[in-house]
Amino acid sequence: MKILVTGGAGYIGSHTCVEAIKAGHEVVVFDNLSNSSPESLNRVEKITGVRPRLIEADLLDRAAVKAAFDEQKYDAVIHFAGLKAVGESVAKPWMYYNNNLVSSLVLFDEMRAHGVFDLVFSSSATVYGDPDKVPLAEDAPLSALNPYGRTKLWIEDMLRDISAADPRWHIILLRYFNPVGAHESGLIGEDPGGIPNNLMPYITQVAVGKLKELTVFGNDYPTRDGTCIRDYIHVCDLAEGHISALNAIDKMPGCIPINLGTGDGFTVLELVHAFEKATGKPLPHKIGPRRPGDSPASYADASRAEKLLGWKTKRGVNEICRDAWNWQSKNPNGYK
Repeated sequence: MKILVTGGAGYIGSHTCVEAIKAGHEVVVFDNLSNSSPESLNRVEKITGVRPRLIEADLLDRAAVKAAFDEQKYDAVIHFAGLKAVGESVAKPWMYYNNNLVSSLVLFDEMRAHGVFDLVFSSSATVYGDPDKVPLAEDAPLSALNPYGRTKLWIEDMLRDISAADPRWHIILLRYFNPVGAHESGLIGEDPGGIPNNLMPYITQVAVGKLKELTVFGNDYPTRDGTCIRDYIHVCDLAEGHISALNAIDKMPGCIPINLGTGDGFTVLELVHAFEKATGKPLPHKIGPRRPGDSPASYADASRAEKLLGWKTKRGVNEICRDAWNWQSKNPNGYK
């Protein structure tokens, strides 16, 4: 297949490019590089021997999107591009609604105009809001706790409406739980700008000495050790899930949500201790107050992914910690 990957220079996008190339697909990346680096694609080339072509442009630029589809025919699109920081979305909701929603509409409209109807969308477990029970199956109630989560949910709603109106569409909504880790080579990994928003890059930056200590937000939740439980999935397992979705998409008309997770949960402190064990490094950390909006537990029922895609995770928490540290220790300043 020839695949257009929006946001393909980012964290999950670059790992998916690796797996797509390994599977024999031709990859073109469409990315404005606002939160990513072209160096990630140089590293993809080192891993695979193939450098994806980069179209450096913004999805809000309809002329650039149209030109990308005019110049060649794509078999499918994987749509990662979008702003993704929860806190920033609360402070700047207008920016998130404009960027994530409008850009997606531009993309879907140009896909339709150019006869491209196979789409894998990068959704999120944030669409489940604050769940009443776990594990979370795809038929759980949907809601959102912040503007970022609402953009994911509303894009899902758009795609449900689009596929209902036009049966040519084949859409898979991949709902990620907590992507972590890095490619085993240490060449590509998570490179957040500024202070990390997510737990694992914060842990690795403390371990490498860039940050003083980790704050664990709350230890009085109704969990095994009082800290929040999350489903941490290795980014390479996640990337392989996208290739499994591409392989199955022609047999799956309509708009189908599928969880990508391990089906298991680890507390924050369990992840901290697993990191210390995997790396042999003590991790300075302290307990802080609860953070608004954090639910006690969230982890996936991943049985639909195994049934429909033939996919399940292969890597556990030890590989997650080992590979995250391998990336960070080899690249203390990320791609810079």
